[in-house]
Amino acid sequence: MARLTAFIRAAKETLDFAVYDMRFSDPLKDSLSSALRECAEKGVQIRFCYDGDKPARPNVAAGQDPAPSGTSAFVDSLGYPWRRIAGMKLMHSKFILRDGQSVWTGSTNMTDDAFTLMENNIVTIDSSPLAGYYGEEFEQLWEKENFDNTGEIKTLPVPATFAGQSAEARVMFSPGCGLEIDSEIARRVRSAQRRVRICSLLLNSGTLISELGNLLRRGGVTVDGIYDRTQMADVYRQWQDVPQNRWKIGALQEIIARAGLVGKNSTPYTPSGPHDFMHNKVLVIDDTVITGSYNFSRSAQFNAENILFIESAPLAQAYSAYIDHLIAKYRENQ
Repeated sequence: MARLTAFIRAAKETLDFAVYDMRFSDPLKDSLSSALRECAEKGVQIRFCYDGDKPARPNVAAGQDPAPSGTSAFVDSLGYPWRRIAGMKLMHSKFILRDGQSVWTGSTNMTDDAFTLMENNIVTIDSSPLAGYYGEEFEQLWEKENFDNTGEIKTLPVPATFAGQSAEARVMFSPGCGLEIDSEIARRVRSAQRRVRICSLLLNSGTLISELGNLLRRGGVTVDGIYDRTQMADVYRQWQDVPQNRWKIGALQEIIARAGLVGKNSTPYTPSGPHDFMHNKVLVIDDTVITGSYNFSRSAQFNAENILFIESAPLAQAYSAYIDHLIAKYRENQ
């Protein structure tokens, strides 16, 4: 929260929030509210787009909203302009756009559990061209109040720096570019030269599963990482009920075994229980970091999501060290 409020307080003109799940306890809410109030008092325009509360009994297997209710009431209580974003799937992005210049994004929802119980990552980037793409996405959501037919934004890599070295970042959005994102991730896995490191809540894109299996059978590239074993067990049950998805069960189990992927045993999902998932959505492929709100799943193609492809050897090394840390932490529980 200290990092978040520092990011917010640096705003001079605008703050646009695209949030999926936002429900802070009073201590964290007080910190957030104070930072927002300071910005509003100096004339900063603040807006929120959020995932509209969905069915009380969602069909999670069909990609309907599994998040606990409460985001609508929380956002409304903050007192700034907001739009509820409708759609059959999820408005699953988690980003903040500041002054059309800087972006906060990653896997982290705006909840106590996301900040304290889950493994998550956050990326902040100062780049007018990159922020421009996020601004285009936000305006589509704001104007339509529905994420269907949004995100078809043709983006290019933009220059950046990390640890004093030149880098490059490209953002893509679904659902407009959902199929293209799935293909781009698969292409990068297929082209890996040295390593593919996985740090992901889920692995259920058939395209990605196929490419990882091919890569392991071909050999010559190290594949390892961590995933959430408990949450994937639910996915296996869903696949078992859909005949055309059953092949994924054996294919993914083979990948997990051959790559020695470590699984975190999280608490099974319930709306009111503790949410302590290994919630990252990260791939490190050679010196590229892929991360954002986008789970590596078919559903993500049809949600409103954002995903970054960042070319940076030192950033890839920082993420790799983080993955090593998580592997060491959870290998003890295998």
